[in-house]
Amino acid sequence: MTDSKVLLTNDDGIDAAGLAALYEELRAVADVTVVAPADNQSGVGRARSRAVDVDDHEWGYAVHGTPADCVAYALRAMETEFDLVVSGCNHGPNCGEYIMGHSGTVGAAVEAAYLGVPALAVSAYHREEFFPPEGFTFEAPARITRLLADHVLSEPDADDDDASRPRAELAEADYLSVNAPMSATSGDLRLTEPVEDYGVEVREATDEERERHDGDWRLESDFWARFEYAGRNPTLADIGGSYPAWSDRAAVVAGDVSVSPLRIPQTPVHSEGIDDLVAAVNRAWTAECTEGAAADDD
Repeated sequence: MTDSKVLLTNDDGIDAAGLAALYEELRAVADVTVVAPADNQSGVGRARSRAVDVDDHEWGYAVHGTPADCVAYALRAMETEFDLVVSGCNHGPNCGEYIMGHSGTVGAAVEAAYLGVPALAVSAYHREEFFPPEGFTFEAPARITRLLADHVLSEPDADDDDASRPRAELAEADYLSVNAPMSATSGDLRLTEPVEDYGVEVREATDEERERHDGDWRLESDFWARFEYAGRNPTLADIGGSYPAWSDRAAVVAGDVSVSPLRIPQTPVHSEGIDDLVAAVNRAWTAECTEGAAADDD
């Protein structure tokens, strides 16, 4: 056991099997505190609440809110100085920029990065059935996460007064998005980038969907709509030829562990076109103000 402090959260809820697997593995390399949603918060992205209730839990705390709420509470309300945030292990992959933007697993890692603590967002996939089926454990993704966390935390900080104290080091990255196969015999870790997959499919809900989701319209990522398949979730083999080799989905299709090092968003953009836009609006605004002042004088 090191002196490292790891905050563990997820979006599937504090009782999820994926979180339990990570908790058991990570305790071998760090002091782990769980601060996770009290119930399932899948697909909420980085949504935050204005107020939350927090209950004690044998591993830490259950927050009645989103994954980002959990991270904010832990990093700002608790006295513990965490070295690393681990979010997961998600029940299903989080690949592609659009899907990742809706992922509560990734959203927790992004929130941690904004609050100054590096993070791992870990998701698990099944090689044939895409989402982990019943009967499969999260042992392999949890072991991979332990190895990543151990190496991330073991770099000594030469500038620290206590150089023996481990710290999280992700170089230029703020967080890693990791998609790991359920099988321990699958391929290597592969550095990847999220593939672009923007879009939303909007359609009228079926009678069954209306009853299940209480809504007349379905709004889903149109990633699924671009493929012809018999069932709701295609196997990886059905969609395997669609991605460039560098992408996270290509790694998942190959059965590898996809590791995407990422920075937090809102990157400033400077261009001649943006300069022209601002200048044009400035001229229009000045003209409107001048006309308004003249009307007031009359």
